[in-house]
Amino acid sequence: MARSVTYLPQTLIDRSFREKIVVVGVLLPELSSEELDRQLDELELLIDTAGADVVARVIQRRESPDPATFLGSGKVDELAELCRAVDADTVVFEQALTPGQQRNLEKKLGRTAIDRTAVILDIFAQNARTPEGKAQVELALLEYRLPRLRRAGGSLSQQAGGIGTRGPGETQLEVDRRRLVTRIHQIRRELQNIDRTRDVQRQGRDRGRHREITLVGYTNAGKSSLLNALTQADVLAENRLFATLDPRTRQLALPGGETVLMTDTVGFISNLPHELVEAFMSTLKSVRLADLLVHVVDASSPHAELQMSAVADVLGEIDALGVPQLVVFNKADLAPERAAELLRYHDGSLAVSALTGENLNDLVDTIAARLRRRDRVVHLRIPFNRGDVLAAAHREGEVVSRQDEEQGYDLTVVLDEVGAARFAEWRVNA
Repeated sequence: MARSVTYLPQTLIDRSFREKIVVVGVLLPELSSEELDRQLDELELLIDTAGADVVARVIQRRESPDPATFLGSGKVDELAELCRAVDADTVVFEQALTPGQQRNLEKKLGRTAIDRTAVILDIFAQNARTPEGKAQVELALLEYRLPRLRRAGGSLSQQAGGIGTRGPGETQLEVDRRRLVTRIHQIRRELQNIDRTRDVQRQGRDRGRHREITLVGYTNAGKSSLLNALTQADVLAENRLFATLDPRTRQLALPGGETVLMTDTVGFISNLPHELVEAFMSTLKSVRLADLLVHVVDASSPHAELQMSAVADVLGEIDALGVPQLVVFNKADLAPERAAELLRYHDGSLAVSALTGENLNDLVDTIAARLRRRDRVVHLRIPFNRGDVLAAAHREGEVVSRQDEEQGYDLTVVLDEVGAARFAEWRVNA
């Protein structure tokens, strides 16, 4: 019986040393030196999160990447010499490498060559906890490796289990393309089943109609800490990249007695691998279906505006730019002047601190006010024999007035947009 592609192991590879990494960036005409430095700084932070050490940084200015090796041939020779001098295990490129470039570089350098995407996938592989999270990460990893497997002649045997190679396949020497494709289809079916189950659960919640608030933002902006502070939850909140992969939902009581659902989602990052966006699409559905997005921004970051732009890019990719959004600058206690400056440039935003509790009451009040903007005052006439509809009106909205008339109950109710549409059959003109 043929062996199937392995699942993500429950315990990820335990290496007895931290790999030595050389990072490489190419300064292309569309990039400024400052922007490339920022990208490489972030890459080094990602590598540290993945469990390795950066020992050198290499930059080359080029009009365009070399189609064979990304760098020029002379620079590749210099890079190989540097790797030998610092005893580097792996070279990580900031920009994406094609499978052919990766293969050619590894031949010339005599060591593993990967890109930023592989590092991010590696971190996700380490942090996946739930069956759904593991399946989504495995799908992204296999989608990323499939073209590299094909170009490498049908074997993953060259992957020794270091950074960028963790996850399914690293212990199996002869995994052919057919098995990878079969496993990819299998995972997609599993995720579709999970998605259908979640839709059924969501429909059940819709009958009770708790409105949904979803936290989005750049990785390590403090979304989990904010969820904990607002809902007294105990969600894992760590000061590291991608600590949260699986969505966490908690109840939040608003002024006036309404209870809403608040969900923490996976953090975004610049150039988030498309493989991950596609694999996590079912999880990210909560973003598209939210009544309000709370966009959490790290006010202490010198790159807050760029991070906001990166989040907008991902929201666009998942068709969520049309969802109402409230921008919240977190960690205001760490950079009060910077937070005040950001507030001036972003009308309607708030500065808060999940750590100290600063302005959290204002945030809850603002969430309630933003939701009320979408409310509708509707007039309903419900027959006396439809007690179920009367109960639903009380459950899903705020009944402002009630009169018992000959034809039935006449109600004035404040409902959100979804609720107003649901009661369309019983609406009458005032």
